[in-house]
Amino acid sequence: MTEKIKVAYIEKDFSASEFDNANWENAEEISIENYWSGGKAEIGRHAKVKLLWTENAFYVRFEANQSEPLIVSNTPILKTKTIGLWDRDVCEIFIAPDLKEPNGYFEFEIAPTGEWIDLAIHQLSDRRETDFDYNSGIESAAKIEKDKVWMAIKIKWKAFGTTPKTGDVWLGNLFRCVGKGKTRGYLAWQATETQEPNFHIPEKFGAFEFIK
Repeated sequence: MTEKIKVAYIEKDFSASEFDNANWENAEEISIENYWSGGKAEIGRHAKVKLLWTENAFYVRFEANQSEPLIVSNTPILKTKTIGLWDRDVCEIFIAPDLKEPNGYFEFEIAPTGEWIDLAIHQLSDRRETDFDYNSGIESAAKIEKDKVWMAIKIKWKAFGTTPKTGDVWLGNLFRCVGKGKTRGYLAWQATETQEPNFHIPEKFGAFEFIK
């Protein structure tokens, strides 16, 4: 059975940088504690995620433990997407608005520096088509604390080409990449269970149900 998360509705929009906004208390907490393989990750790599939605936008907030040195850019670029961001510390969400087309989905990544990337993906049987020119208009924010990093994104519905209605279910997954080299960790909310780390497995997506 596909695991389902309820995405709580709120009336008023707010900035992605408001990590302590009271509306986050309304959101269900999602834990990312396992590697893509399904094996348990060290607690210092765990992350928690909350999702919210309004009539105008979709909100995602990551709260990640950080017990090891950050792998980030010393000269982050925040005004445009960062190609190759996936090679550093990032949290990610994949989301497919059409239940009948899970192979068509969007990928959003954010780093502890606030750097981001947005991509439109079409997963085929033998290859993956990626639109690197996709422009979601994403708003990103991040802050680094002792042993913890916060990252948040806000995406207006026009980025998806559709706006959910109460009761709608979209598919997707949540991830965290942390560390480097042989000890680099690839964590997933829903394990993809591939031989090598691979997040692009739509058949393993969980479900996001939009509720009011």
